[in-house]
Amino acid sequence: MREKLQQFGGFLAGMVIPNIGAFLAWGLITAFFIPTGWIPNETFAKLVGPMIVYLLPLLIGYTGGKMIHGVRGGVVGAATTMGVIVGADIPMMLGAMIVGPLGGWCMKKIDEALEEKIPVGFEMLYNTFSAGILAVILILIANVAIGPVVVSLSNAAGAAVDWLVNARLLPLAAIIIEPAKILFLNNALNHGVLSPLGVVAAQENGRAIHFLLETNPGPGLGLLIAFYFAGKKGSMLKDSAPGSMIIHFLGGIHEIYFPYVLAHPIMVLAMIAGGFAADLWFVISGAGLVATPSPGSIFAYLAVIPPGQHFQVLTGVVIGAAVSFFVGAFILRVNPVKETEDETTSTVGAVPGLA
Repeated sequence: MREKLQQFGGFLAGMVIPNIGAFLAWGLITAFFIPTGWIPNETFAKLVGPMIVYLLPLLIGYTGGKMIHGVRGGVVGAATTMGVIVGADIPMMLGAMIVGPLGGWCMKKIDEALEEKIPVGFEMLYNTFSAGILAVILILIANVAIGPVVVSLSNAAGAAVDWLVNARLLPLAAIIIEPAKILFLNNALNHGVLSPLGVVAAQENGRAIHFLLETNPGPGLGLLIAFYFAGKKGSMLKDSAPGSMIIHFLGGIHEIYFPYVLAHPIMVLAMIAGGFAADLWFVISGAGLVATPSPGSIFAYLAVIPPGQHFQVLTGVVIGAAVSFFVGAFILRVNPVKETEDETTSTVGAVPGLA
């Protein structure tokens, strides 16, 4: 059982790790050119939305399909991913990790069943139409089935966080917020639930703890530091971590660390631990911000800390980073990321149940 879980983890890593460079490119463009970025540029900022909505999920879907059945599997996997992209209004990284390999697997099974029955001279015709027809079917299924499921998941997560906040169980909100962030539901939670509650609280008290719960850059920083110091030597996750730290902590682009957790899902425990510890400190110390820090960088934090609250807020950031680092480093030492020898050409044999 443990071996199969490790193989499955290696397969997830194989989908995400080869595309880290594209995530870094998106993160840099976002950090530099959005209206609240380092050098705002309206023209270049138009790249941000299409890259995270279309490019990154399609790359993951293609890679997942290719790992199952080569280029044909990758093409069908990417096409299928388009179905979940259009079927939801959030970045569909999780959907891509599901339907990309599914598309490759379906193409593999069809080829295995029909390749010896194709008349001589009709191979090109078969290759073209079989992939195209299968892609149409899978795109439609993904669009009507998987996209709405993820949207429902987003709504459920928002309702759960709302309940915890109203029940004054704020630290426990990290159990929902951190996994939801990894699934790119961060904006839905922050702007759909926490920010409206924070605005009301800030009007009454001059500050609100709600603005701290999802935007804290500490846990993500600790996670990236853990990958840098405890990650496998020579791995892309370890080597890319320093650049991601800058984009995340200084640029405020939290999405840059999400692929690191997707590549090794057990690391979400480090995020939950860091978020819980920081939120507990915020509750005990009575910390709060006057508005939502956007983007969630340390500079944006400094801009919205009310007078007399710097120690409480910044200490929470440090606590979140320290706890997520120590928990993450421990996990990486005990259960390191399982990477395949060739992350871009892994075969179906590495995936339990898909051989």
